[in-house]
Amino acid sequence: MTTWTAHRPETDSAWTVLGVPIDSVGAPAGGPLFGTELAPEALRSLGILDRLRAADAGDVDARITGPERDPSTGLVGGTTVAPTVAAVRARTRELVAAGARPLLLGGCCTLLVGAFPGAVDVHGSIGLAYLDGHYDVYDHVTSPTGEVADMPVALLLGRGQSGLLEVSAPPSLTADQLRVLGARDREEWADVADLVRELELPAYDVDAIRSDPSGVGAETADALGRSGFWLSLDVDVLDEAAFPATDYLMPGGLSLDELHDVMAPLGRDTRCLGVSIACYNPTKDPGLANGRALVELLASALGDAS
Repeated sequence: MTTWTAHRPETDSAWTVLGVPIDSVGAPAGGPLFGTELAPEALRSLGILDRLRAADAGDVDARITGPERDPSTGLVGGTTVAPTVAAVRARTRELVAAGARPLLLGGCCTLLVGAFPGAVDVHGSIGLAYLDGHYDVYDHVTSPTGEVADMPVALLLGRGQSGLLEVSAPPSLTADQLRVLGARDREEWADVADLVRELELPAYDVDAIRSDPSGVGAETADALGRSGFWLSLDVDVLDEAAFPATDYLMPGGLSLDELHDVMAPLGRDTRCLGVSIACYNPTKDPGLANGRALVELLASALGDAS
């Protein structure tokens, strides 16, 4: 396992961890936690709080339930999704308003649909650095799955299911405030390429990142830093061989070292207002080796307090 150099953050503002144990595939109502719902507690058990000397704000009390695609909303989880988004938004807003620097441990990417607007509620217009294997600009009609994890960027841009947009409206993000880093899903690209071009979404592909990860991270921080930015990580930006403990495996992604090097200039920057981590699935990680690697990466990239 790679060990990165310990690095103290450039700010005195400590991290506050908030767990968001949700999974957009929709758990059976009343059933036990499963999949990415288990990630916040697993990462706590692996020492993320101690490594960052972070406060613990507990978990958001909300859950996406119902594994079938709802005909009225077009979403897996149906009417449970909007209250979940609202709960994440409210808790994030509370933390940011209190002066905390939130580190949200998901859970799936649905958490961003609440977290980012929660930060915007306090700070006003901010940027979004989106480290992800996907553009995530499907909506409740075009998504092949109906999972909100297909849709965060679209929803933040003001496109998509009206019930969710009522929760997160007005649109929290514009294209010039966004940088997508590491998207590479060819099947998704076949569906969304025209939309990405129409919206003029700024992006760095894997080759661009691989050629100069630290440079891309620094450029992104500077491009988004005027009003501060949120950093979103979906671990499927990693190559499937580097990090198999996620639900959407793809070849051709970043290595752990490359992810660390592009993420560190963002996570250590004083203009980084909050971070969210998504799509780690402990049930696909026997012995939690991938979880340990993720904790090591976060501790260094966000400022190791040890």
